[in-house]
Amino acid sequence: MISKTYNPKDIEEKWYQYWLENRFFHSTPDEREPYTIVIPPPNVTGVLHMGHMLNNTIQDVLIRKARMQGKNACWVPGTDHASIATEAKVVAMLKDQGINKKDIGREKFIEHAWEWTHKYGGIILKQLRKLGASCDWDRTRFTMEPVLYDAVIDTFVDLYNKGQIYRGIRMVNWDPQGRTAVSDEEVITKEVQQKLCYIRYEVAEGSGQRAMGDESPDPMPSAPSYVTIATVRPETIMADVAIAVNPSDERYTHLHGKKVLIPLINREIPIITDDYVTMDFGTGCLKVTPAHDPNDYALGVKHNLPVIDILNDDGTLNEKARIFVGVDRFAARKAIIKQLEETGHLVVAEDYKSNVGFSERTNAVIEPKLSLQWFLKMGDLSKPALENVMNDTIQLHPAKFKNMYRSWMENVHDWCISRQLWWGHRIPAFYMKDGTIIVAKTKKDALRIARDKFQLFALSETDLTQDEDVLDTWFSSWLWPMSVFLPSNDANDPKAAPGDLDYYYPTNDLVTAPEILFFWVARMIIAGYEYKGREPFQNVYLTGIVRDKQGRKMSKSLGNSPDPLDLIELFGADGVRTGMLFSSPAGNDLLYDEKLVEQGRNFCNKIWNAFRLVKGWKVSSDSAVTEKPLAVLWFESKLNQTLIELEDHFSKYRMSDALQTVYKLIWDDFCSQYLEMIKPGYEQQDQVRPIDQVTYDATIDFFERLMKLAHPFMPFITEEIWQEISERKPGESICVADYPTAGVVDKTVLADFDLLFDIISSIRNIRNTKLISPKTALPLAIKTDDPARFQPLESLIQKLAIVSEVNYVSEKAEGVSFLIRSTEFFVNIAGEIDVEQERANIEKELTYTKGFLESVLKKLSNEKFVANAKPEIIERERQKLADAETKIKTLEENLAAL
Repeated sequence: MISKTYNPKDIEEKWYQYWLENRFFHSTPDEREPYTIVIPPPNVTGVLHMGHMLNNTIQDVLIRKARMQGKNACWVPGTDHASIATEAKVVAMLKDQGINKKDIGREKFIEHAWEWTHKYGGIILKQLRKLGASCDWDRTRFTMEPVLYDAVIDTFVDLYNKGQIYRGIRMVNWDPQGRTAVSDEEVITKEVQQKLCYIRYEVAEGSGQRAMGDESPDPMPSAPSYVTIATVRPETIMADVAIAVNPSDERYTHLHGKKVLIPLINREIPIITDDYVTMDFGTGCLKVTPAHDPNDYALGVKHNLPVIDILNDDGTLNEKARIFVGVDRFAARKAIIKQLEETGHLVVAEDYKSNVGFSERTNAVIEPKLSLQWFLKMGDLSKPALENVMNDTIQLHPAKFKNMYRSWMENVHDWCISRQLWWGHRIPAFYMKDGTIIVAKTKKDALRIARDKFQLFALSETDLTQDEDVLDTWFSSWLWPMSVFLPSNDANDPKAAPGDLDYYYPTNDLVTAPEILFFWVARMIIAGYEYKGREPFQNVYLTGIVRDKQGRKMSKSLGNSPDPLDLIELFGADGVRTGMLFSSPAGNDLLYDEKLVEQGRNFCNKIWNAFRLVKGWKVSSDSAVTEKPLAVLWFESKLNQTLIELEDHFSKYRMSDALQTVYKLIWDDFCSQYLEMIKPGYEQQDQVRPIDQVTYDATIDFFERLMKLAHPFMPFITEEIWQEISERKPGESICVADYPTAGVVDKTVLADFDLLFDIISSIRNIRNTKLISPKTALPLAIKTDDPARFQPLESLIQKLAIVSEVNYVSEKAEGVSFLIRSTEFFVNIAGEIDVEQERANIEKELTYTKGFLESVLKKLSNEKFVANAKPEIIERERQKLADAETKIKTLEENLAAL
């Protein structure tokens, strides 16, 4: 018995468990064409958010469609160990227990990290099941599991031996709270209100006059000359090593080669010249601080300047600063501004907005810092990755991102791959007591290399110390499309088997976000060409960012992001999936509105009610009807035409358009048009007439095909209905049923029905404007020389437009006329309305509407209301005004016609 209302809770868990029990999602290599997706591994610390909902819904649509098309569909799930995020979680947990990370040591800390990972990690993968994600859960991988760990270490050793990895001092993004280098993608730029300080530097060998360009209104009396610089980071002046000016700037020509004194510490630094300095920006004088600014570092290298790092790893000032030693950088900033003001070196401190980088993990302000780190040379490695995206061997969707990708890859920098953490893949570098570096997979291997290379046969493992750092998380995830197919060597829990990599690689589609196009996507491509000699995937679908109605990125801190599981509970998984996809074209941000998921839920209800309607019909035993009715022929062609359109959308990765096409076919064409055309009428005593067997069988077939089309988008409701449509055998499922393919499209039938719908719409419009009951049958006359074109449509015109008869005329006929293309139609409404009563009704409605219009005009002419009301309220009143004016015009025309 089909329930009266659709309740997602009744079916979602039931069918997901059924899919798992029958292993429909599991894939093993066979003779079929493989279709492979690897999940962008979410952080093991993560929980489901709206971005995950969008990303994984798109992946599931692609994988379900491929599975139905007979491909060997394999969607590999997994999680990333997330070095920074996980370590922060474990440190916080230990802190709550009164335990300090450093007190327990590395080995014990790693035990706690694994314990935390086993207890809390992978929650997000369980949550994805609620969404309906059809991953091959037997293949779930983790970037720190032994085989994947070994793959990362082997890659490091291999690249080091090829001369691609080196250790050196370079400028990095430093997180003072996490006390580690972080990658560019882990830096979030925010606009921050700061103080722009104009500071005077005394010229050490001055003539007693102010320097050109010093615009300060009140120079220090009897002082030597000064130059003025502007900075938002006065706490770094103690690390200055030069003042730079443009050689063409005439204001400072007389100072070339001279020196200035750094305020507060009076250390001499030179004035240098360089075209890098912009003359019309600020004062035209630039403080050069190589240790704390990447641009200054490049300038320092060019001019062979010293580097003075005045910050400790935790962001406090060290002894090289000479003042405020041990004070936090921001506390020092306030103190230095105050002292500069007291000594007369501060000209002015004005409010100034500028972009500041924050650590994505700790929210600490990032510090550019020179640090001894491990780096991977990217120049030669990245060339195949650039070439094969530009020539479309790997296609980006939408293609507009190719320009961004090319810009990044043509200006690629060496990759800082080391992190000052304990949780992660420990760098396989071992140090002898004299500092000699030996890179090897294990300490035993390192010892063997040391003995062979240096003939140090008395050397033991205790003489070797392993590097304390771990590798950047991305250094493991760039191997993801390959490493997930490595055999797990665990007979009790096999994740992959020998030969899987050759069968499933390269994968087909990657679905991810544009912000990691370079940091992850490009690096996977680099690794693919380096280790497999070809692309890791053929297509990259780049989603947009889910934003709220105000355009803000959804985040916990803003409190503007709904809980996805709450949405599923309220609207059902199918409703949420379709709601997320309704307005999410590739590469464009999605402005989330709860009305979207409401629309998705309403779509489910529409399908459910249509199914109940069809299954409630009685089928006639009369076999008089042997040919398919015209309505069936029309929908057959409409369905085939839509299948062609749908495949075009999928081929171009227009996922939102694909869903809209299915939505329109089911809601408009099938439910609103086709079912109305074939719906049986009523006999006496309001008994529904039975429907003929031919039409009913065709309708059931249509319904089954429509459910197959909708299944990738709406897996749960389509499975429920598909199982009810016909009797199924145990173990059958729509998720492995054949996906519909397009047949013949009869364009003549489609054109005839376009004409039919125009006729029906026009007649209904006349009824509405003339206030004629929809139950009143009206005669229709058609002025045409070709009655044969309309005769097959007569019964449908009479049924859908409530027409009593159809006549064909050669001249104008009585009644209200309308024109469709070159054919004129006449609807005779004479005698169907009481003229006097109609006039009275219209005049009453006209009086009311004019009064309403006057009240709206009065409100909009009120200056106080217009000045104080919200813009959306004013817009609403203006819309009321326009609607009232339109209604008055229509009523007056109707009155004149009477």
